[in-house]
Parts: sequence; structure tokens; C-alpha cells
Amino acid sequence: MSKRFTASAAQLKPDPRFGSVLASKFVNCLMHDGKKSVAQRVFYDALDVIGERLSSEEPIEVFTQAVENVKPAIEVRSKRVGGATYQVPTPVNPKRRQTLAIRWIMAAIREKKGRPMHLRLAEELISAFNREGTAMTTRDNVHRMADANKAFAHFAW
Repeated sequence: MSKRFTASAAQLKPDPRFGSVLASKFVNCLMHDGKKSVAQRVFYDALDVIGERLSSEEPIEVFTQAVENVKPAIEVRSKRVGGATYQVPTPVNPKRRQTLAIRWIMAAIREKKGRPMHLRLAEELISAFNREGTAMTTRDNVHRMADANKAFAHFAW
């Protein structure tokens, strides 16, 4: 029987400009219709804009820190116990944390319309670096939901 999924984590190569595996993963998530060169151009243009706006910081460090800031520590999962469904707060494993952070940043830049993609991405990364913006709001909402449901934490066996 053939494998259902490719071993993308094992095959993932660091990006050519910065040598970062996280940047390569982000470019792959940003890519649409298999157009990787377009996704890379958008990503690198965004990092150039970040470099201009925050001249004191290294752009790849800003990107890495922004993704790190957006990563959730805890989330709620639905658990059915005795006919009732509870939102149970559970810790998030590291791979899922990274996936959620990238997904929330993507959702934030895709919902804003009317400006070039690299400018929207640069803006969102700078705001996430400063712990504000749409992606950080999503993370804070997830944490708030987990905090509100901590009474059901004993169901997380």
C-alpha cells in the first residue's frame, strides 16, 4: 500500500536567501496554484519592506519572532462526556503551534484587500512582532476561550 501523505517535513529544504526552514515552510503555505516563485517574491519583498521600516532589526529575526509571538500555548478541544460536549483546554504540541501561527497570519493577510500582498504581509509581521494585529487577536481569543473553560480541564485525560 502506498503512503497517503508525503514526508514534507523531511523533504523541506531551507530557503535560498536566509537558510531558514521556517521561511521555506511559510513560502510553501503562501504559495497558490503551485507558483512558488511568486510566493518567494512576495515573501522576500515583504522582508525588504520590514528591513526598511525597522532598520535596527534583522528582517528574518523579525519574521521568526513574529511567528513565535503568534504561536498559541493552549487551545480548546471538544470532548463529549455523558451526553454533553465540553470545550476542554489542552496544551498544543509544537508542530501544531507552528501550523496554527502560520495559518492565522495567512488568514489575516488574505482578509485585507486592496493592497499588494507583500505590503499586507510586511504590516502583519511587524504588528505580530510588536504583539498586536489580527493574528495576535486570534491567538488572544483562543487563550481567552481556554481560560474561560479551565473549569473543564479535568476532562482532559
